[in-house]
Amino acid sequence: MSAATGDHLFANPMPAGLGALAMACYGFFAILSGNVTHDAAPLLCIWLFGGFLIQLVVAIIEFRDKNLPGANVFLVFSCVFMLVGGASAAAKYFLHHAEMPFDPVIEGWLWLGIGLWLFFIMPCFLKSPRILFFLGSLLCITTACIVALDFGVTVGRPMIAKVGAYCCLGAGTLAIYLSGAIAVNTHFGRQILPVSSPLVK
Repeated sequence: MSAATGDHLFANPMPAGLGALAMACYGFFAILSGNVTHDAAPLLCIWLFGGFLIQLVVAIIEFRDKNLPGANVFLVFSCVFMLVGGASAAAKYFLHHAEMPFDPVIEGWLWLGIGLWLFFIMPCFLKSPRILFFLGSLLCITTACIVALDFGVTVGRPMIAKVGAYCCLGAGTLAIYLSGAIAVNTHFGRQILPVSSPLVK
């Protein structure tokens, strides 16, 4: 979250960033859970591009506020989860329908790199509201499930997809609540919706 001290040129952009994250999480949940078919990929791509623009702006503001973990996470989320994730979904859709061969395992390696990066940056959020840490932890599990699916794991594949889907749904729901809590509490100047204390003071 934005630094608590110092002058701020902009209002806290976190609610917008979390709202875009929630949108993406719900979209990925729908795909992973089978609630929609992969024919939804082109539409998902368009929505994720909107999320990319939102989170890129959030990252720039967070960098200006010298919030190292928040700025870096939003930058990576905007460019990888949103922009690349959406473009990749659309590319696989069109390659599949054009009957052109492609090897999806490469995405397993790429998601593995991002997943490990997220895992090692997560301790920074122990000093943030614990709901934000739990949100990130659910995204780590989702990423691990996506890695397994892209690597072509066959044993327990439906269960892996379901775990990834519901962790994504949980992360999106926490993002919606935290976004609302930050906006409401900031606007009214007092805590109306609890945001939980950090796990590490």
